[in-house]
Amino acid sequence: MAGRIEIYLDVVSFYSYVAFKQLLKTRPILEAHGVEVDIKPVFLGAINAGSGNKPPWTLPAKAVYGGFDFNRTKKAVGIPEVSAPEDLMAVARTILSLRALHYIKASYPLDAYLTTWHYFFHLFWGPTKRNLTEASELAAALGKVPVGFSGPGSEGDGKPLYTSQDVESIIKAAGEAKWKEGLKNAVDEALERGAFGAPWLWVTNSKGKSEPFFGSDRWHYVYEFLELPYQEVTLLAPGDQSTGKAKL
Repeated sequence: MAGRIEIYLDVVSFYSYVAFKQLLKTRPILEAHGVEVDIKPVFLGAINAGSGNKPPWTLPAKAVYGGFDFNRTKKAVGIPEVSAPEDLMAVARTILSLRALHYIKASYPLDAYLTTWHYFFHLFWGPTKRNLTEASELAAALGKVPVGFSGPGSEGDGKPLYTSQDVESIIKAAGEAKWKEGLKNAVDEALERGAFGAPWLWVTNSKGKSEPFFGSDRWHYVYEFLELPYQEVTLLAPGDQSTGKAKL
């Protein structure tokens, strides 16, 4: 094994969405290098409380800058249709959906787990703006997860990933002690590893050494730590079109 990436995400975190999209794109290459990827649902509110951190928009200067960074990032990642819910704080208690994801991860194939993550992010941040804090809303969302969903326009024939019986089982599990404990343990593990936000990465290299990384823009450091080949961003000279992909 060349290494392992454990990444802690919450649906309510926009940069978790960004990191998730980036991981979907690079996961086949990481696996080809022998790097395992493990996505772990955590409740960001508990991470903030446990670390003493606060949401960035509570500091006026960060809130202003955040608007610029939000627009730049969603364009760069290819999700220009996303926007923050107007009632973000009211819908931020994504605990039930996170417990459901823990159950799905343990009970269904990996593709189903990743597809559900993707659809939850889309519902929370996309034009639909679905509230995933209530059992009834979560059940409705689960019942509409399309097979193979990978973003807007990828619904295919609209065949649902889960049957009504599956949805019932997932909602039931989200209220059970085992999956409540599963979410709590993931939060505690992240905090023990120094987490103060999301996405939080715990990366272990081929030598067995582990280090933390924070955010969706630290992948070059992760690749270097894992001793993987990668290309740095390169500034081109005026008129240099050597790559065929020069941008202004």
